[in-house]
This record gives sequence, C-alpha cells and structure tokens, in this order.
Amino acid sequence: MSPKADPRNLRASTSRGARPTMRDVATVANVSFKTVARVVHGERWVREETAARVNDAIRQLGYQPNDIALNLKRGVSRDTIGLVIADVANPFFSTIARAVEDVIRERHMMIITASIDEDRERERAVVDSLVKQRVTGLLVVPVGKDHRYLSRERRMGMPVVFIDRPPGRIRADVVLVDNIGGARSAVDHLIAHGHSRIGIVGDRLDVHTMSERYAGYQRALDAAGITPDATLARFDCHSSADAEARVIELLALPSPPTALFGTNNRMTVGAALALARQQRRIALVGFDDFELATALAPPVTVVTVDTDDLGSTAARMLLRRLDGWTGAADRIVLPTRLVVRGSGEVRPSEPHLASPRRTHR
Repeated sequence: MSPKADPRNLRASTSRGARPTMRDVATVANVSFKTVARVVHGERWVREETAARVNDAIRQLGYQPNDIALNLKRGVSRDTIGLVIADVANPFFSTIARAVEDVIRERHMMIITASIDEDRERERAVVDSLVKQRVTGLLVVPVGKDHRYLSRERRMGMPVVFIDRPPGRIRADVVLVDNIGGARSAVDHLIAHGHSRIGIVGDRLDVHTMSERYAGYQRALDAAGITPDATLARFDCHSSADAEARVIELLALPSPPTALFGTNNRMTVGAALALARQQRRIALVGFDDFELATALAPPVTVVTVDTDDLGSTAARMLLRRLDGWTGAADRIVLPTRLVVRGSGEVRPSEPHLASPRRTHR
C-alpha cells in the first residue's frame, strides 16, 4: 500500500467544510481511528509506513490536535499555569495578572486566570477545578486561611506560589508587599504635616493586607504619641462607593478628621469622591497608585509598590520550581515608595488641630 493518502478520500472528507477530525484523518489515510489516535498520541506499535500515511493525511487536511485533550489523556497539561486572583476588576490585580502572563508567555506556556472575589469557598472550588484540569503549577492570591487542601498536590510535585498574601497553615513560596512599613510611611507623612486626627478607611480586617496596613497606621500614631481614636476608623468597605459613604460619615462627626488614609486604591478613590462631593479640602494619602490620581485636584499622594514586579517575581519563582529547584520555601517582601503629589501635604485648617495630641508616658 502506498504511504501517500488517497486523494479521493481527501476530497470526500473536506467537502463538508467542517473542521477536520481524527475520523477524517482515518478516512483519508485508509486506516482505523485507533491507528490515528496512536500516531497523534505518539504511541509505539505503528508501522513506519502507516504512520507516514497518517501524517501525510494530517498535513493535507490541516488537522490540528486538541492539545488540552491530549495532555489530559496523558495525565498532565504540560503547558498550562493556573492563576487565581482576588478580583480581576481591580486594576491592582489585573496589573499583576498581566505581568504574570508576560513572563509565562516567554516560555510559550498557557495561563488560565480565575477571579474569586474575596470568597474563601470560591477560592477552594476554583483551585480544585484547576487541579482537576491538571495544570502544571498554580499562582494564587489567597483569601482563605487554611491551604492544607493543597498538600497532596504539592507532595505530588505541583509547585504553588502565593502572591500578595501568605498561605495559611502550610509553608510555600510567597511574594509579599511591605504593608506595615508602607502604611506607616503614609501616616508618618500626614503627622509630619501637622495632623493628629487621621481617619482610616479599609476593607475587612481579616484580609491579611488590611490587617497589616492597620497595624502600620497604629504604629505610626503610637510612635508620635498620638492616642488612637476608634471613631476615626471605618472598615468592611469592599468598593469605592462603600468607602465614599464611610468618609461622608467621618466628615459629619462633631470633631472630624483633618486627614484620611485610604488603605487601597478603591478606598482612596472613594475618599476622593467624598471630599469632592462635600467640597472639603483635607489631607489624603492612599495605599496603591491608581489611574487619574495625578488628574485630581490636588493630585493624590500615594504609597505605591511595583505591581509588575509583584507579578513577574511570583511567575519566575514558579518557573524556577518547574525547572527543578527544590530549595526551602522562599519568602520575598517587596518595598513600597511614597509618591508625594500634593493631597498628603494639605495642613489642618484649624489652629487648635495644627499639632499632634500627645500622651504622657
């Protein structure tokens, strides 16, 4: 039998105009479906001239194997990484995702990205789904506090790197931000400009980044001898609209804050909106930079971290594991930087609030 595919079969198989299948290849090559499957899957026990005829039919038809299906057949998706992030709609996390994608693409690998919207149960479900798809490795911005459910996969060799927040109850590679130091530098800056009544607006305190930024806020007050005032703290804000409403509450207090600290980009946007609507000019410093921060009046002073570096560092840590590195779990903490633009330098308007109120020690 000739190693060339039969052209009459080729015409019959392509006349339908549908995407070629393995059954079409079998028809053109005049072999069984099982023989085509063996050739496509790279299995042995196929005669050389038969394999040549199958490959000739594949070329003539333009048939393209389903790589995901093939890898699942083999038990692993060799070129796929799973990325689990808290909220894809948040520019902070979308920037991380893009940086991860840029690094992973350098290896010609695929990436599956999923958003869990700060939901612990959804985190577990999404991770389980990715594991079942046999991804090669995982990059996770965690929400939950217990990640022992990944222990079995890690023992079997799947590398996992956590981003922005540490894993719970397991040791694993992680890339973090200096949240405490960054928050402290923001509040120190406000104190240096004469403020002692500094409001803080944030998300849930059980979120790792939020609890650390609140700790930095408290440390800055303590170091300056300023007694914390619980009435100036507003948490459990998930959106900029939530933050805006809470800041309006703060501005309505009998003794309102003269400065505000927004603990992430959405909190800061909400605070800026509240100040604009209330036509109030008080100091504002945010954690995380955001688009249009320089377009506001005054431009917003922020504590920022290189989010590209956050994502790319985590991706490279994962690739290092995939390349065979077996060292102990690594922990990298990226520094923050205060960007002075004008909003954080507004001084208290009332003379009696011009200097910090200090306690006697």
